[in-house]
Amino acid sequence: MDDPLRVGWEEWVALPDLGLPALKVKVDTGARTSALHALDIEPFGPATKPKVRFAVQPIPERPDLVIACSAPVLDRRDVTSSNGETEMRYVVQTKLTLGDQTWPIELTLTNRENMAYRMLLGRQALGDAVTVAPGERFCQPQLNYDVYHSRYVRESAPARALRIAVLSREDNYSTRRFVEEGEAKGHVIEVIDTTRCYMAINASSPEVYYDGARLPRYDAVIPRIGASITPYGTAVVRQFETLGTYCVNGSDGISSSRDKLKAHQILAGYRIGMPTTAFAASPKDTGNLIGLVGTAPLVVKLLESTQGRGVVLAETKKAAESVITAFRGLRANFLVQDFVKEAAGEDIRCLVLGGKVVASMKRTGAAGDFRSNLHLGGSASPVRLKKAEREAAIRAAKAFRLGLAGVDLLRSAEGPKVLEVNSSPGLEGIEKASDKNIAGMLIEHIMQRVKPTPVRKRKA
Repeated sequence: MDDPLRVGWEEWVALPDLGLPALKVKVDTGARTSALHALDIEPFGPATKPKVRFAVQPIPERPDLVIACSAPVLDRRDVTSSNGETEMRYVVQTKLTLGDQTWPIELTLTNRENMAYRMLLGRQALGDAVTVAPGERFCQPQLNYDVYHSRYVRESAPARALRIAVLSREDNYSTRRFVEEGEAKGHVIEVIDTTRCYMAINASSPEVYYDGARLPRYDAVIPRIGASITPYGTAVVRQFETLGTYCVNGSDGISSSRDKLKAHQILAGYRIGMPTTAFAASPKDTGNLIGLVGTAPLVVKLLESTQGRGVVLAETKKAAESVITAFRGLRANFLVQDFVKEAAGEDIRCLVLGGKVVASMKRTGAAGDFRSNLHLGGSASPVRLKKAEREAAIRAAKAFRLGLAGVDLLRSAEGPKVLEVNSSPGLEGIEKASDKNIAGMLIEHIMQRVKPTPVRKRKA
């Protein structure tokens, strides 16, 4: 049998699963439970698998150094402190390293801000394999707080459970995939109906509310804003941005990509190839408008069109004039574009994530339809991108500052021409066509970009 581990009343320990490589603790056999100093304690996750996240200031003299932690909730129970006060505390289980040994212990979370030690190690955690020498200190090797200023915290700390919101009004394939992949990686993904959010706008404490309750602090937001609610949806995203939440796609990028006229102007400003496009407000300019684009056939496209709806191919100049007259009669805003004949009813969807093309597919329109949208009966197949096409897609996503973008382009005799940049690209078609886990890639992207922070900013 191994000799018991000998410890004094003061020792150095590590809690590796919480990303705390060094803590000076008080060993107290008079206390049954162990306690860890924690601030901004916030439960999250489903009732069947609750988690808690909290902030730890491991160095008493450095309240500005804050480590964000998270752990599954083991229990919640009343704990009576040495001064006789009873407090309801969250209980978590984590690994303790003391000397050359590591074993699981239970910890209660409480504010020990005014205590000399950030952690109290009670007799329950010590067990029978530890012998306490009450009159001795540091029987085991000492650690050092300098580790918090090394690369450990930035690069070697364990992954934390993130709280991620998906702003979506639909229970569709993409939303379900985000939830599925996020939960598979140990995070909590909550689907929030954008239109049920409302905002408190003020300088001191801006908030987002949902069904009458203030929403918690999210580590990241995945916006899936439908075209019909773009103005309100981008306002909600902007509010999260104000709170300092990482948004995969920002409000400006979403609104700019949805405004087809502005989007084409942005593409032109970045000298990104696109079909020749013209726009006018006066009915008297119909002839000149067509002339600016070229000869028939032409494409007439509503500015608010989505998924191929509101897009008309005019085979002749007379047909183009008729369509333009009809749209103007409806007081609709539209663009006139050159029809790229050599594309032959096909386009390419490039999925750009974090500045890289991670998947692509070729979309072919249904028989007799020049539009290739999958929602209109088009089909998808794998495609190998040319270098110029990959570069055009990356530049287009970058022009709108979108973390996740679906870039649609045509293959023309002059090279790739960008048709549209989509800030809420669907995943079903491209995941199946490319056989790639796009939802999982997005969660990994968020994990790399986000460091969990305390629920609220610490006071100076």
